Amino acid sequence: MNKPVLIKKYSGEYEAFDVNKLINSLRRSRADEDIIQDVARKVQEQIEEGMTTKKIYQLAFKMLKRKSRVSASKYKLKKALMELGPTGFPFEKLVGKLLAHEGFSTQVGVIVQGNCVQHEVDVIAQKGNKHYMIECKYHSDQGRFCNVKIPLYIHSRFLDVEKQWKHQKGHEAKLHKGGVYTNTRFTTDAIQYGKCVGMLMTSWDYPRGNGLKDRIDKSGLHPLTALTTLTKAEKTKLLDQGIILCKELHENPDFLEQMGISKLRQNKILEDSRELCRSH
Repeated sequence: MNKPVLIKKYSGEYEAFDVNKLINSLRRSRADEDIIQDVARKVQEQIEEGMTTKKIYQLAFKMLKRKSRVSASKYKLKKALMELGPTGFPFEKLVGKLLAHEGFSTQVGVIVQGNCVQHEVDVIAQKGNKHYMIECKYHSDQGRFCNVKIPLYIHSRFLDVEKQWKHQKGHEAKLHKGGVYTNTRFTTDAIQYGKCVGMLMTSWDYPRGNGLKDRIDKSGLHPLTALTTLTKAEKTKLLDQGIILCKELHENPDFLEQMGISKLRQNKILEDSRELCRSH
């Protein structure tokens, strides 16, 4: 029996390379199964002792991109969320757009009067009797998790705001909730505390089956940073102009024209963004 090859995770820990884990992550790209198996086999042939998961991801991404640009864009969703930086504002806008897609009326970056002090709130979302105050914790490094201090701090701010909200006319029967969205992950303590006080907790893969990755896939609201057809500088320029989603790019092709991008490349970019907009 072959000795397992140890690979290095983002956390610095080592684990045995498992080709099934790689296959499952590649399936997120919705590429054809024969492409997935082919990429996994070729990556497995290149695995060496001590190789990082980052390097393995890069190998798989490169091979997938050669076979299908759109599948590669879906595969790089986690990285695409990391590329929304350096500030957290594009991520806040993305969260606002996801909630709007789910039927909420949303406001992003609002000053709210609490019972004691004013608070700058990332997203306020309302639908029916639901009234939510959401904070977004964006990280450009996937090794950084949200620990228990984050929901503790956000919950105390929410309680101050909620006290004020409850004094407002028509709010007597409303369900007020505080929440935190992050593009990385929560520690176990953070989830335990959030559940205990009734917070809305959303991370890359939490709640299971309804985390950010699932909701973005279902809605087709992919960040434009997922596109393999745009350069880093072009992505930054578009983000600076307030364009966050492939969908917005597809609906406003003039932005590409204004940036002086050739017709041929414009067509490729728009073709990929149209594919990514399709909800599943």
